[in-house]
Amino acid sequence: LSHFFAYIARLRWIKRWGLMRNAIEENVATHSWEVATIAHALALIRNRHFGGAVDADHIAAAALYHDATEVITGDMPTPVKYHSSVMREAFSEIEHKAEDELLDLLPESLQADFATYIKESRWDDDVKVLVKAADRLSAWLKCQAEIQAGNKEFEPAAVQILERLKTEHLPEVQYFLEVFAPSYSQPLDHLLGD
Repeated sequence: LSHFFAYIARLRWIKRWGLMRNAIEENVATHSWEVATIAHALALIRNRHFGGAVDADHIAAAALYHDATEVITGDMPTPVKYHSSVMREAFSEIEHKAEDELLDLLPESLQADFATYIKESRWDDDVKVLVKAADRLSAWLKCQAEIQAGNKEFEPAAVQILERLKTEHLPEVQYFLEVFAPSYSQPLDHLLGD
């Protein structure tokens, strides 16, 4: 008997953006799905348009589990997590222990397979870069949705996240911002009518 997926299913109850007033509630399960779809797209864009040779399916699966430890730790707001090197190191240690706890919930025969997705220390550089970029894109899109809903509290975060995305100089991110991001602000009737 394994409790692994029962734990993972509880990600839907973990709220994100806890320090901010939200017009649109977001949970970790929904966020993880969005990050996985964006990471998959970024990998395919890299392969088709920018000479990459990354495993898009592996990157998508890693992205699905990128916040799985939050079922144990909860969502730690970025300003708290990165407040100081001491806080970052402490939280990193907690995340590593949570990764191990989650893996221990699996049957032993599956632990090595899932470790390649759950333990970020096992990710290669391409996986880390593309999942982190997708995570930031997802956060920026959340900020845009909040701003569009009239919530100005997300304006500073939107500016900071977009600046970070631009300074990383990832062409697949720029492609996503130009080709896909504008549609997020369109009403459904426009999306269906175009």
